Amino acid sequence: MSELEHRIQAMGDRARAAAEAVRLAPADVRSAALSAMAEALRNRASGILEANVRDIDRGRSNGMAEAQLDRLALTPARIAAMAAAVDEVAAFPDPLGVETARWTRPNGLDFARVRTPLGVLAIIYESRPNVTADAAALCLRSGNVAILRCGSDCLDSALAIHAAVVEGLAAAGLPADAVQLVDTPDRAAVGALLTGLGGTIDLLIPRGGKSLVARVQAEARVPVLGHLEGINHTYLHASADPDMATAVVVNAKMRRVSVCGSTETLLVDRAGAARLLPPVAEALIAAGCELRGDDEARALVPAMRPATQADWGHEFLAPILAVRVVGGLDEALDHIRRHGSGHTDAIVAEDAGVATAFLESVDSAIVLWNASTQFADGGEFGFGGEIGISTSRLHARGPVGAEQLTSYKYVVRGTGQTRP
Repeated sequence: MSELEHRIQAMGDRARAAAEAVRLAPADVRSAALSAMAEALRNRASGILEANVRDIDRGRSNGMAEAQLDRLALTPARIAAMAAAVDEVAAFPDPLGVETARWTRPNGLDFARVRTPLGVLAIIYESRPNVTADAAALCLRSGNVAILRCGSDCLDSALAIHAAVVEGLAAAGLPADAVQLVDTPDRAAVGALLTGLGGTIDLLIPRGGKSLVARVQAEARVPVLGHLEGINHTYLHASADPDMATAVVVNAKMRRVSVCGSTETLLVDRAGAARLLPPVAEALIAAGCELRGDDEARALVPAMRPATQADWGHEFLAPILAVRVVGGLDEALDHIRRHGSGHTDAIVAEDAGVATAFLESVDSAIVLWNASTQFADGGEFGFGGEIGISTSRLHARGPVGAEQLTSYKYVVRGTGQTRP
């Protein structure tokens, strides 16, 4: 075992030792730690910004794309939002100990299903430093312990944020090992985490690009909570209101092009395309979006570039939108089935019957009617934040907040019953 592997294994051992203290910590103690963590983020804002400048400068010198730089960048407003999100998690109802079901059998045995922590979570993410605070807060709220491994692109920022996390833990008397951050950019650290560290890791959560998630899912020796690409669609039905369609699509694509909830393909009903597509396209182009359309779309909006087969099912994470004219709901559904990633898909329609059929038929983690796909965010769902959007079908699906980071146990109360 190499020196690095020994170091990562030691992190796993310390995490397992800390898990019992966190699991048994009263809800108000964990809430106090979260509140102290939020305050530490505010107090350390200048240092976090300085660290982020180093990451940004390094990324720019390495030729990082603008969309990736946007994901990496922190501002005073973003740090304030990060701290506010931790405060929101602190105020969120504690999920532990909640009875999700209770019943009594004819023999008098009383059964209850009660939420419990998952245990030790290893979270591997790339160039979004705010995940450091989000993951720490949600793990602590749900009574879990975390080992965080950020991308090398945001290591300085993550270390500065982690210092605030540790300060919050200490203020509430919780072990610093409850949230650990791998402090090396060495990619071998990821390989070590994928082994499960001798059984000390209970769940791996990858949050990043397709290659990261694919590697984790292929090599992990412990369960994985998957987060695939956000190949999201917005479908404009012929009944859509043009003003609403324009507002929703521009927001869905252009609010932040680098987030996983950004719309990547626009599908437009042929019966309403002449009425809907030109004003939507005009607004998108004015906002700086490059459009890539099929022949029918380009006939209505000649400014579009021709779309290629590779544009369908592609996560641009950039101000680029693929546009296709479809022959109604069934063709839209077929396109989403063939090219979507099961993340987030939306319909804009005034016809409630068509909208209901869309919501029932699209098998994605999040489906929306007359709303932007950028609402694919745990904070917007009222979860107080998220570790990611799960496209898995087991355990948790959609935004993964504190409640989704719990399992359960059965508590059975008797009065001396024996089984015949």
